[in-house]
Amino acid sequence: MRALPVCLTIVLAALLAAAPEVASAQMKLSPKATAPGGVETRYFTSLDGLMDGNADVILKETRQGKTVTAAVLDVCYPIARNSDRKDRFVVNLQVAGQTLTGTTQSVNEKAPVSVKLLRKQSGDTFEFRGQISIGQAVTEVTSPDNSDLSEREFLDNQTSDDGITPQPKDFTDVSPEAIAVKVKLEAATDFLKSLKGQEVEVTLASLNVGCDALRAGEQTLNMSVDPERAAALLAKFKAMPGVTAAGWTAGMTEMDRTIRFPAADWREGDRINRNKLAAAVSNVLSRTLAAKPVSQSFNSATGKLMLVFKRPNQDFPALELTDTIEVAGLVSPDRPGATDKLMLWIGSPATTTADESSGPKLKLSDDASLDEEGDLPDDNGSIEALAKELRGQRWDADQSVWK
Repeated sequence: MRALPVCLTIVLAALLAAAPEVASAQMKLSPKATAPGGVETRYFTSLDGLMDGNADVILKETRQGKTVTAAVLDVCYPIARNSDRKDRFVVNLQVAGQTLTGTTQSVNEKAPVSVKLLRKQSGDTFEFRGQISIGQAVTEVTSPDNSDLSEREFLDNQTSDDGITPQPKDFTDVSPEAIAVKVKLEAATDFLKSLKGQEVEVTLASLNVGCDALRAGEQTLNMSVDPERAAALLAKFKAMPGVTAAGWTAGMTEMDRTIRFPAADWREGDRINRNKLAAAVSNVLSRTLAAKPVSQSFNSATGKLMLVFKRPNQDFPALELTDTIEVAGLVSPDRPGATDKLMLWIGSPATTTADESSGPKLKLSDDASLDEEGDLPDDNGSIEALAKELRGQRWDADQSVWK
């Protein structure tokens, strides 16, 4: 074996001599790194029985080891039984051994709130018993077998998407007529009042201020507008007081029933010639549905197209019953801003049957089961026929491209 160079031997000797001190230092540091008994924050996200199980609860505890040093209870709940309106209270709890107590008032109704809970830990589970009073109503709390969450786990569960896309590259993931605005709660009323008299349809469900909105202090309002006016309205909304986000969102269009086609033949200047396009669509659907066109109209607020057709019902021809078929549609540019392509979405046909013959009428009722109603009606290849007529493309969902 060859001898090591003198300098390398000296270095190795120095490292070996220092090794015990290095190991000792690591052993001394490791207990400090794990910090047993350190301060941590834990969360509970349920307490059984509150408001018939309809309360949204967050109990935040600050602990020194296993000892609770501070606690905050955040409860969001229906204002009345079966009501969509919500109220909320947040109370800082005083900790005395296993007892948590506190008083406050609710955010919306300003109702007095009193909390008294007894907390018991058994292994990794926790039990809460006691009372929560809101105004004159007293709720008995009996909540065994609760598990807590770390702060990271809690925050991961709280992430939510408002569904707003401020600048979509196109209208394949969002719908051209569907826009949404996120506005601070204190500004929401004035914002909504400003929409009175405007050609805008507000989604009724978005007026409900849910628990997420109460906690965030912001509400997301969904609207439907004419796609040709959407960009201008969004620019206006972004400048209004209290608005923190605005953009497009999900709406009526479904990509499997949407066609993209060249815009050149269907424009008059910088606007879409909707009547010309509606007439072309109506002619195609008249053939595929074997029905006569009755009317075509556009909703002035949303730009939604409604086509109506009629045909003899074939179930019992001797009765001379009539099918009335309604087909909704929407035409728009295929993306915000300048583009040489248009999009056409056509909904599934909705058919009703009635006796429209002369003389006495046969009264009919449609008692189709829910399962039958869930089946999409056959449109006899209408989408393919429209794509051929308009020299358009269909959406390939597997490849996420126009084909």
